[in-house]
Parts: sequence; C-alpha cells; structure tokens
Amino acid sequence: MAWPFRKGPDASAAPARHQRGLELLRGNQPALAIVEFEQAVKLDPANPEYLNQLGTARKAAGDLEGAMASYRRALELAPGHNASRYNLGLVLLDLDRPDEAEAHFRRIHESDPRDPDVLFHLALLLAGRSQFAESARLYRSALEVTPDNPHLWLELALVHRQVPGEMEASVQCLRKCLELDPELADAHNVLANILQGEGRLDEAIEHYRNALKFSADNAVVHVNLGNALSRKGRLAEAVGCYREAARLDPALVDAYLNLGSVHGLTGAYDEALRCYDTILRIQPDNAVARACQLFEYQRICDWSRFEELCERVRHDVMSHPEQEMVPFPLLSIPSTPAEQLQCAGNYAQRRMHEVARDRERLSFRHERRPERRLKVGYLSADFREHPAAFLSAELFELHDRGAFQVVAYSYGADDGNPIRARLARAFDQFVDIAPLSHADAAARIHGDGVDILVDLTGYTTNARTEILALRPAPLQVNFLGYPGTLGADFVDYLIADRFVAPPEHAGHFSEKLVRLPGSYQANDRKRSVADTPPRHDLGLPERAFVFCCLNQTYKILPGVFRAWMRLLEAVPSSVLWLHQSNPWAAQNLLRTAAQHGLGPERLIFAPRLPHDQHRARLRAADLFLDTFPYNAHTTTSDALWVGLPVLTCAGDTFASRVAGSLLTAAGMPELITRSLDEYEALALRLARQPDELRALREKLSRNRATAPLFDTPAFARHLEAAYHRMWSNYLAGNPPRAIEI
Repeated sequence: MAWPFRKGPDASAAPARHQRGLELLRGNQPALAIVEFEQAVKLDPANPEYLNQLGTARKAAGDLEGAMASYRRALELAPGHNASRYNLGLVLLDLDRPDEAEAHFRRIHESDPRDPDVLFHLALLLAGRSQFAESARLYRSALEVTPDNPHLWLELALVHRQVPGEMEASVQCLRKCLELDPELADAHNVLANILQGEGRLDEAIEHYRNALKFSADNAVVHVNLGNALSRKGRLAEAVGCYREAARLDPALVDAYLNLGSVHGLTGAYDEALRCYDTILRIQPDNAVARACQLFEYQRICDWSRFEELCERVRHDVMSHPEQEMVPFPLLSIPSTPAEQLQCAGNYAQRRMHEVARDRERLSFRHERRPERRLKVGYLSADFREHPAAFLSAELFELHDRGAFQVVAYSYGADDGNPIRARLARAFDQFVDIAPLSHADAAARIHGDGVDILVDLTGYTTNARTEILALRPAPLQVNFLGYPGTLGADFVDYLIADRFVAPPEHAGHFSEKLVRLPGSYQANDRKRSVADTPPRHDLGLPERAFVFCCLNQTYKILPGVFRAWMRLLEAVPSSVLWLHQSNPWAAQNLLRTAAQHGLGPERLIFAPRLPHDQHRARLRAADLFLDTFPYNAHTTTSDALWVGLPVLTCAGDTFASRVAGSLLTAAGMPELITRSLDEYEALALRLARQPDELRALREKLSRNRATAPLFDTPAFARHLEAAYHRMWSNYLAGNPPRAIEI
C-alpha cells in the first residue's frame, strides 16, 4: 500500500485570515484578532507582515512579551522589515528598555533618515538623557518632513525649555503649535507655566483657562491656574481651582497643600487643617504637610498634639532633607539652632535647584571696582503695611546720600497705605519688580549695578528667595525680616548684634555675622502713637493688674501659657490681655484657663486696631509678658517706645533672643531672664511690688531719649560702616568674614 504525501498549509487562505484579523483589531477585539493572525502565520510562516500584525494584536491585548517575540521572529525572517523593527522599538520602550529601543530606531534611521516617527522617538530618548542639542536637531529634522505636526512643535518646545537661554525659543514653538492646533491643551498648559514663571500672570491665566476648555478634567491644570490666581491675590478664585482639582483627583497632594496654604492666608484655619489631615491620610510621611499642620494648630492654640507633632517635625527636618519644609514655622517651636540651620539649608538648596538653569544662563559677573558711592539695594515683599516697613522707614530716609545710593526692589502688592508712599519717597529709586520673573528681576538688579543687595523678607510670606539664588549682586545680606539663618551659600552676611548672636553662636548660621552695637533692629522714631483711652474703653478692669501679651497666637506655647495661668492664680486681682486673632484660639485659650480653675473674665481679648491706636493702648497694661521661644519683635519695640516694660526669656536661637536684644539696647537688661522658672518668678515679684515696677517704667521713660535702641541716626551710621567694611573686604579679594562694629 502506498502512503499519500502530506500537503503543507494552504498559504492561499492566509490573506483572508490576515484581513479578518485586521478588521477585528480595528474593532478593538485584540483577543479574537490574535486567533486570526496566529492562523495566518501557521498557514504562511514565512510572511513577516503576519508576524508583525500578530505582535500588534498581542500588544493591544497587553501581552508585551508575546508582542516582542512576534516582532523578533519577523525580523529573523526579514531584517529589513522596518515596520516590525519600529513596533519592536515601541514595545521595548513600554518595557523600560530604552537602550535596546534606541538601537532599533537607529537601525531604521540608517536606512530611512527622514522617517518622522523614528526621528521623534530618537529625539525623545535623547531628551530623556539631557542631550538637548541633538534632540532639538532631530525634532527639527522631523519638522522638515511634517512641518504641520503640532505635537512635534510641542516636544521641541519642551526641549528648548530645558536649555539655558532658550526659553523664548520654547515660547515660539508653543505659539506655532497652538497656531496649528488651538485646542491642544498640553501646549496651553506648558506655555502658561512658562508665562507664570516669567511673572506674566494675566497671560498665564488666559492660557490655563484655554487648556481647561479642551481638557476640563485635568486636575494638574486646575492647580496651576490656582497658583497663578493666588499670586495675583485672587484667593477666592484660587480656592475654587484647588477644590476642583481635588474633586477630579482625590489623591493629588499638591491640590490640598496649596488649598491649605490659601486657607491659612485667609484665616480659615479649620479648613487649612482639614487639607493637611487629608494629605497625611494619603501620604503619612509627608513632612511638609505635618509641619503646616502643626503651625495651624499653633495658630488656633490647639495643643492636644503639640508634643507629638513637634517631635515628628524636628525628626523630619533631619531625616527628610529632600522634602521642601518651609523653615519659618520651626522658629516658633522648641527646636535647636542645628535643626533650624538644617531646615534652612534644605530649603535654600531647593531654591538653588529651581533656578539652576537661569543661573547658568545669566552667569552674572561682578567686578571688584572702587565706588565713590556704594549702591545698596533693599529687596522686599513688605514695602507696605507691615512690621518690617514700620521699623525701617526712617533708616532709609537717614542713609548718607553722599556715600550711598539706596534703591528699593519691591515685589509685594501696593496696598495704598501711607507707609508705602513714605517708603517710595525714602529711596533714591523705588523699583516695582512684582511683574518680573525671578530671572528678569535679578537681571534688573544686576543691570542697575547694585553692590550690596539686602534681603528684608527671608523665608516669610511671599518670599522670592530665588532672586537671591541667582546672585545678582556681589554681596548679599540677610537683615531684619527673618530672625534666623537662611542656610544659603548665596547669602554672605547676617546683620545681628552681640546679644542676639553672641560669638559662640556663629556656627548656627551659614552667613558671616555682622554685629552692630546696641540692637540689630532698626527703629523709627516717627512712629505715631494716638491718645491712650481709659481702661474701660478697652474692656479692661480699672483696678486690675494687667498682664499683657499681644503677640500672634502661634507664638503662644503650652509651657508659657501654664506659667501665665499660675501668675493669674497667684495674683487674684489680675487679668491677662491677649491678641484677638481668631475665634478658635480664643475658645481654646479660655478652655485651657478653665482647666486651671480660672473664669473667662480673667482673659481679655484685644481686637485689631490701627497701628497708632494699638501702640497707644499698650500704655494701659502694667507688664508685657513675652512668648518663648519666638519672642515679640516689633511688638517689643512698640511696647518699649510707649513705656511698657517687657519681660522676656532668652534662649539659644535668634528668634528667642530678639526681645533680649531690644531690652539690652534700651538699657533694661534686668528684664531678661534665662529660664521659664526665673521668668515666672520675676513676673510675680513685679506684680506684687508696684514700686519696683514703677521704677522700671520711669527708667524706661528716661532711657528712650538716650538709649541706642531709638537712636536711629547712630544706627544708620553703624549699618553704613558695616556696608563699607563688607565692601572693603570684597575689594581686597577676601571671602566674607565676621564683622564687629
């Protein structure tokens, strides 16, 4: 019997299977398409296109390894089958194997150097390795082939954005992209981000809104729009943006963080706390949110978790340097100088990182040339109704114009307050840099030839430390606005005095210390004081002993408050007069007082008043009780100016030694204590010995005319002498060094 020959697969049936597979793939049925393509391959195993389509179907079904095997088999059969090679490159990218993907794209590029898709992917890979020049060249090659492809223009814009000096090229690419496709939301968002970075907020807001027209569910764009609106002071609108972002993406931490910040600015501390609580549920190790949470609890005097959160925040500072914790809140808790320096240093490094490209692009050069007059620039967000402005106005007026030219660089809002107009008159030039980007502001300062740039804001609200990080001036100084180190190598000096920063504390600061005689704090002898009303008009009992502390509530900590409660118990005919900050703080303070057996009549809350009336009412108190570790600063000098003795406790940090500095310069060192026990004992003694307290008031009244604290002309000369010493040292080619005046 003869056995018949076996027939091979009927290759003629393969095209039909292949065609059916293509139809199923177009119909989004990859599993069924795989069956058809497998049959086509079985019927015609030497056809690379069938293997290519099988790979595509497997990829669509989520089987990347199977797709890769199909493409590799196709290339074994036909190494020149570029469709399979291209698809294999895409799968390798999905598998996070970029080097292998690039090798395949380059193989195609050798045979077809004008394939725009290959050029696109090669450019994208190079950009990911920061090879921006070659990436841009490849994108432009692709655009020569397909000049009307908006996505290529967008990617080229992203590359230009990464290169110092090419931001304008990025903007032009984005505008071309939007000309081709006005509905491309990503392009609107990227352009808006650039415009916001340049301070062109109105244009940025317009483009963010355009992005949301075409991508309304993009939570990140809502956050970006909220940030721009917040910078414009349109806080209610910003709140709406952040809330919408959180609705769209309940796990988007930035939405809650920024929302919490705006609520804090508007006094909605309960809402701010809810935001930070939400973040910590999502990310229990978020150090930034925890520090903000603690600060908001301090604002409302809720100390139920104070010790626990203090310990966590201090641990976070040392253990999570990568997290962007704002240094300011650390000043008001029992933290060490080392922790404050570490936190400030972490924050400064982040500011440096954010402007690194601009710093490289601008690369300011500073010449060591003798000057007939030194040009000193004062940089601040607070040339407005603000404590720093009230303290420093006369200093600016008194600068020796024969030796100095003084220029204000203001980036805060013009609030229309009379102090703003006075400051504008006090300077030789008053330059509003609020509309400028960090880079453009720095370029303006450098272009003006500023020799010494003095920062008056530090790490307080609205700070733009990035301007300092760009190094627009040869010498940069931290003065008055921030009671601590900036931890930055781009700030050379810190203006201090012998009490607030004694020599043994020099290691607590990144800056070199400049110690002035008297106090580091400037003071204005022209500060106005209204007539003091009778006690009953202020809600105070006529015959009571009035302990007073009109500090911000975040400075009041549980240990100090317990000491105050013991004083009220020990002096039955006494009351404690506090600042009326917010209803939650008042409720919590009254509740804590009740736990000490004290009725609500023993705590009296003072509402906000105009500054001249606020200073006047201080005279109605008997003794000002300072906070610790964050002392009263401007409030201490106001109290001393009107003749109210201030009792303080000095610690180891700058912020905890400011009141001691002011008392020393006022000739009242006997009111400085070194522990809370000593503080409490002295307060009790003064409350019980009216003659001693009266003598202190009389001494303070006499000293006002002669003490260094209020000798503003002498202060101006001392500060100018410090500026001359800094400059002489710089001209000699020396690094910054400590200066004693």
